[in-house]
Amino acid sequence: MPPPYPRGPRPAIESNRENRSELMKNILRSIFVVTIADLLLASASIPSEAARRAAGARSFDGVWSVVIYTLYGDCPRALRYSLLIYGGRVYSQDQSFQAYGAAAASGAIRVTVAQGGQSASGAGRLSGNSGRGWWRTATGQCSGQWTAERRAANY
Repeated sequence: MPPPYPRGPRPAIESNRENRSELMKNILRSIFVVTIADLLLASASIPSEAARRAAGARSFDGVWSVVIYTLYGDCPRALRYSLLIYGGRVYSQDQSFQAYGAAAASGAIRVTVAQGGQSASGAGRLSGNSGRGWWRTATGQCSGQWTAERRAANY
């Protein structure tokens, strides 16, 4: 039986080609892995839109003193509420009433306050440590303006 390669240099040439081919595969594989790793690291460091909004809304976190002034209707002339904003969400500081709503990163805020079977909703804007806006009762019986001031943190 004749040898598979009658001429001597052929196996060395094919072996050299296989080695170069394998070397190229390894180099390309390494470049691919490094590129994917870089993309993953880069994408992990870019905050999502939701994360940016949440971070912006958190700039209004804290305890706020809100005064509601009645301009129209037969409701108390003024009421003061203490509200907590945490993570862009609005909560009541006192168990005698319920408050819920949201503060956006832009400062836009919407809140509903309920007490004793009555409720009122308001909207407005926060900026820095103050805010203002309009409110009205659910029945439309009363409406007016509100102002807010952030209280100093007592941590």
